[in-house]
Amino acid sequence: MMNNLKTFILLASLTALLVVIGALLGGSTGMLIALIFAGIMNFSAYWYSDALVLRMYRAEPLTSNNFVYKIVSDLAYRAGIPTPKVYLINNPAPNAFATGRNPENASVAVTTGLLDQLTKEELSGVLAHELAHVLHHDTLISVVSATIAGAISGIANMFMWFSMFGQKSNEEGVHPVVGMIMMIFAPLAAGLIQMAISRSREFEADAGGARICGNPQWLASALLKIEHASQQQYFAQAETHPSTAHMFIINPLNGAKLANLFSTHPLTAERVKRLKAMSI
Repeated sequence: MMNNLKTFILLASLTALLVVIGALLGGSTGMLIALIFAGIMNFSAYWYSDALVLRMYRAEPLTSNNFVYKIVSDLAYRAGIPTPKVYLINNPAPNAFATGRNPENASVAVTTGLLDQLTKEELSGVLAHELAHVLHHDTLISVVSATIAGAISGIANMFMWFSMFGQKSNEEGVHPVVGMIMMIFAPLAAGLIQMAISRSREFEADAGGARICGNPQWLASALLKIEHASQQQYFAQAETHPSTAHMFIINPLNGAKLANLFSTHPLTAERVKRLKAMSI
């Protein structure tokens, strides 16, 4: 419950930041442009983001005869949601993500490395985690937060180019110093808020996944294996599409190398600690 409240506050803060930036940089007109820009991006992301990210990773659909699909189907039944589409990504680095605007239009993708390096029980824990994301509508929250953060960065960049090549600020416009500060710090603030949202949803998905699969230790063991592999194996596709890193169960780009403030995921040690506490 606390993480859900935190997510709502962070999303509200992100939206407010977008509106404030639009107003500061362009008055009422700037606010309107910011809202329209965000609306268009959110509409596109809502309907097409899942297909786009699956295409980015060249994910191939698995049939109902595949053992991974059967595990997902069983877990989805336990979670009380429709069975998502299941995809396989040809990459030796173990990882997984869920996407889709709602449980009725969800997809779960796993890498070949995940199937090679995890036991069936650990794989069940990971898939249950991803289904918890679907159950909690985290896939939509993730898209919305990423889109608004992208809109903020886009507006800041637009202001930079208008300042360089467009008309000078008039008395209704923003002071140049304020504009420069906003261009630098607005995208940073948006990114930090987006990362905080992602981290809070991971804790919820860990707890939900443990309940769905019935054994928190399965997921805890899988997280440790995936994090270790993420520090040893190069995930080329994720490097090419860094904006998708927050979708994976473990950040495929850095493992635990970044400070927690700048990470899209909580520290794996803390996640494992919480999961083990559920077993007591």
